[in-house]
Amino acid sequence: MARYSSEIIDEVRQSNDIVEVIAQYITLKRSGRNYFGLCPFHNEKSPSFSVSPDKQIFHCFGCGVGGDVFSFVSKINGYSFFETIQVLAERANITLPVLENNVDTAREEFKSKVYKVNEFAAEFYHKRLYEPVSKPAQEYVKKRKLSNETLKSFKIGYSGNFDELYQELTKQGFQEPEILESGLVNKNEKGKYIDRYRKRLIFPICDVRGRIIAFGGRVLDDSKPKYINSPENIVYSKGRHLFGLNVAKKHDIKKRLLVVEGYMDVISLHQRGINNVVAALGTALTENQGYLLRNNTEQIILSFDSDEAGQTAINRSINILQKMRCDIRILQMDGARDPENPDRFIKDPDEYVIKLGSARFNKVMDRAISVIEFKVKNLKKKLNIENTNDRIKFLKEIAKLIANIDSSIEREVYIEKISKAYNISREAVYAEVNKLTYTKSNDKSKLNENKKVISNKTIEHKENVSKAIINRENTIISLLLTGDSSIYEIIKQNIKKEDYQSQINKQIAIKLYEEYEKGDININTFLDELNEEEQSHVTKIMMDDYEIEDKEKAIDDILLAYEKEKLNQRKYDLINLIKTEEDEAKKEEYEKELKDIIVKLVRIK
Repeated sequence: MARYSSEIIDEVRQSNDIVEVIAQYITLKRSGRNYFGLCPFHNEKSPSFSVSPDKQIFHCFGCGVGGDVFSFVSKINGYSFFETIQVLAERANITLPVLENNVDTAREEFKSKVYKVNEFAAEFYHKRLYEPVSKPAQEYVKKRKLSNETLKSFKIGYSGNFDELYQELTKQGFQEPEILESGLVNKNEKGKYIDRYRKRLIFPICDVRGRIIAFGGRVLDDSKPKYINSPENIVYSKGRHLFGLNVAKKHDIKKRLLVVEGYMDVISLHQRGINNVVAALGTALTENQGYLLRNNTEQIILSFDSDEAGQTAINRSINILQKMRCDIRILQMDGARDPENPDRFIKDPDEYVIKLGSARFNKVMDRAISVIEFKVKNLKKKLNIENTNDRIKFLKEIAKLIANIDSSIEREVYIEKISKAYNISREAVYAEVNKLTYTKSNDKSKLNENKKVISNKTIEHKENVSKAIINRENTIISLLLTGDSSIYEIIKQNIKKEDYQSQINKQIAIKLYEEYEKGDININTFLDELNEEEQSHVTKIMMDDYEIEDKEKAIDDILLAYEKEKLNQRKYDLINLIKTEEDEAKKEEYEKELKDIIVKLVRIK
């Protein structure tokens, strides 16, 4: 199977500084030689995620995950190694050579076929939209005031009856595995193939690189369900993508991105010049979608429906984005009346921009409110603040919200703003907030103490091997990771693979020995060949930074420790043999050997 050469992989690695790449996903702050931030792979409040610019590795001391720039990009985006190379090469403006079959593995080859099925299907549906049989779809897009340019830009299409797509796919030479995997065709119990999308307006869904990964289909009558979407498959995981991001990225989206609910909101806004807009492919945002947003913009504006489902989704999305320290705003279209029917209010961005124009909509985005203001506003709707009890409850709930803000400056601003807006004494808000923040800081201290104890126990009892032995073996691995062949020769002659007692260290040592035997060991390449558990263990050893100044002395100390350990083990064996041996000659022989071992142990001490 074709692969990129180690020279190409090294060039891509060296052109993508790990600190710069990771800083696109999380906030990093320098502390000493390394950078620290909140781990994107588990929930935490104190930064335990470390990035080393010197070693070009990362390691989380909280969950244990670690690796290099390739493993980080692969893990956070769900990419294969092959896809990761392509993405990072593109970031560094490196032109990759064309590989035979353009695949890295059998899985990649299959994925390539599914992408081609999707590409053909999108083109097939799009062409069909312009045919006479597609009159219902043509009337719908005309009613929604979609231009021909927009239809082509988003490749909007129309699906036909029963198995029309399946028949066309087979004519093109596509086989059953890739056709069924795409989710575009189902196979029933009788063995017949039926198109998933029939008589629906089709919206192709693309990944950030513009590859078609899935489809959404909308009915044009009152039948249910209104929308159906592609099932998750080898190329599509809905929680990892955002509809329209591939189109939005062609414009300047660094300042802010609007997140809406539906395809039509995205498409309609794009047509009218609002290009910084995407849609979540589900009810609420996922963590991976959060990182996509964080990676592409500074400010995220949320605009979901005002119904119960929409409000639940917006609150879930806020929780996810707040953990990532994102700048979140909530779009407010309150009071926007329909000019054609002044008694009703406009509900969604699509309708707003069509009836009131993009200039007014941009101003609405400018006025999007903060999360605290949004929560206070919702709280006020539930309470009658003219009522004394409700007013007290309102004050206490506001104080809870403000107390959760880490920044004292932000707390100050919100206390000032809210006390004026709702005619509440600043002093009263301050007092309640201060009381809560004091309690919170005490609880946090106790929690951190408990966490430390638990963390140490976890590390200590992970393997039934003493801490001293694990530290010694970690030191050996650290010495081998220097890439010094002379050190390897000494270690190889004295420490066999079976001498390692920690299973993870034994696995890594075996692989390191094999790499040294090949000659010209490349530690970066070696790291890429390890599995996730091994990679995390190696990066922890590298992050621990043993700082061995005298390598020869370190090796001598290790070898001495091994010799002492072996002599002690033989001493105990001989004591047991002497106790049970009946042959006097053999007993005398064991006793003599035991005396020699004791003398050697005394000399070692």
